[in-house]
Amino acid sequence: MIERTNDWNELMQAAGGGDEAAYRRLLSELAGFLRAVLRRRAAGLGLAAAELEDVLQETLLAIHLKRGTWAPDQPVAPWVAAIARNKMVDALRRRGRRVTAPIEDFADTLAAPEPAEELSSREAARLLAVLSGRQRQVVEALTVEGEDVKAVAGRLNISEGAVRVALHRGLAALSAAYRSIRE
Repeated sequence: MIERTNDWNELMQAAGGGDEAAYRRLLSELAGFLRAVLRRRAAGLGLAAAELEDVLQETLLAIHLKRGTWAPDQPVAPWVAAIARNKMVDALRRRGRRVTAPIEDFADTLAAPEPAEELSSREAARLLAVLSGRQRQVVEALTVEGEDVKAVAGRLNISEGAVRVALHRGLAALSAAYRSIRE
């Protein structure tokens, strides 16, 4: 590994001097090295192969763009490793904390939703009988007949606010009555 990093230092210096062949060789060697390093790190983090390749490409691009920041008296490998680590962190941040798994793998184990219990018309009528006069009129008009608040207010000659209050109180009374017959 030490020989390789010394070669990388020499290649980076030559590339800095304008040697395009040295620069291509450096990037090629770094790509192979980084792919192996990133693959090991990505395995524990759950990154897919496509995400890994994206991180590799972003790392190589950052090396290209930031090559002027490399200090020739410093080894290339730690500088490259720091860039790769930062690009891996960026990828994980973009990804968030989501975990993806194909639904087909779990189709047999997912529970089907419980069917909703429906009231019979006799039970519904018995519940509505709990309500008195105006509350019953408002609840039936809004929930059973599907009228809107404004129409009910006009028909019953009360304000829209009074309709909403009557609906709220009526539904609360129905809820309490429903709980008592289910217990």
